[in-house]
Amino acid sequence: MWIWELDSSNRGNLPSIVTTARQYGLSAVIIKSGDGTGIWSQFTPQMVATLHANHLRVCAWQYVYGVHPIAEAQVGAAAVHNGADCLLIDAESEYEGRYAQAQTYITQLRMLIGPNFPVGLAGFPYIDFHPAFPYSVFLGPGGAQYNVPQMYWKDIGTTTDAVFAHTYSYNRIYGRPISPLGQVYNSPPAHQIIRFRKLARVYGASGVAWWDWQEAPAAAWRAIAQPAGTVPDYVPFTAAASIDKGWRGDLVVWAQEHLISAGYAIPVDGGFGPKTVFAVRSFQTAHGLLADGIVGPATWQALLRYRPAPIRWGATASASQASVASVSALTPLPKSASLPAKRDEIPRAGGAGRPRGR
Repeated sequence: MWIWELDSSNRGNLPSIVTTARQYGLSAVIIKSGDGTGIWSQFTPQMVATLHANHLRVCAWQYVYGVHPIAEAQVGAAAVHNGADCLLIDAESEYEGRYAQAQTYITQLRMLIGPNFPVGLAGFPYIDFHPAFPYSVFLGPGGAQYNVPQMYWKDIGTTTDAVFAHTYSYNRIYGRPISPLGQVYNSPPAHQIIRFRKLARVYGASGVAWWDWQEAPAAAWRAIAQPAGTVPDYVPFTAAASIDKGWRGDLVVWAQEHLISAGYAIPVDGGFGPKTVFAVRSFQTAHGLLADGIVGPATWQALLRYRPAPIRWGATASASQASVASVSALTPLPKSASLPAKRDEIPRAGGAGRPRGR
């Protein structure tokens, strides 16, 4: 269970939090440790030690904005040094288009906490709605090892089944284990929460988390704890999403980075234009695939066997430099980084800092 404001969650009483966690079968709490460049005083070594002593794992999460990425990385590292078992990055609309800042943040964070400390990205679940968001940085080499999409089906206005199919078809392309983050705020029906739990099992998730403690009504607490079982004979949607000519966005960036590693000197511009179409067809021919110029499930499977090219995002190189010949140079931001989001599918979820002393 995620905790936003500790003093609004069982009034911040740690023995009470432990009791509630045991009552409803929680194995971990994920507590906010920072907002932007500010460290939240609620995440302390003493708090972590108390919860650890009561057999609860304690992870930290921070909301990030991308204005001061180095300072944000320092805020994340402070929580790690205070004893967090893992760190969750809540990056949303503020980071859209900010490839260089995301890379600065991730690079600095890894310098401070090491390459192997467990980090997850908790971002928008519908990747196709956010062409400018730098998923390929946050979930790329050296980034977060875990993908924790905010799959808030009620706020999105869809069903639990549809949110799994849509989220997984796009997110699995980034090759990180997916840990669904479900919704207990805004009073979703209990049967939907139970269905979400069942589908997480069907889709192979190792577990689920919930947003959030202070907004969860009693019925939601009961729904996350009662036996749920599984869905007999349910066939999950396993196909990776397809992209083709005319597509723009981070999935194109991701494909282009892999095409470069496969030997094709193309720009990394986030646009599925003629050069990318030609490279995809050439790649498909070389790998015995149908040369239709569409990056579908079979082509993704072959393409993702290559590591993405090590792009250094910046704004000082010319467009002609963004190729295999110059991956060590600064690459201009992809044109897709300027695209607006199609929609913020989770606009009421919260998470960013709120005025204190309410």
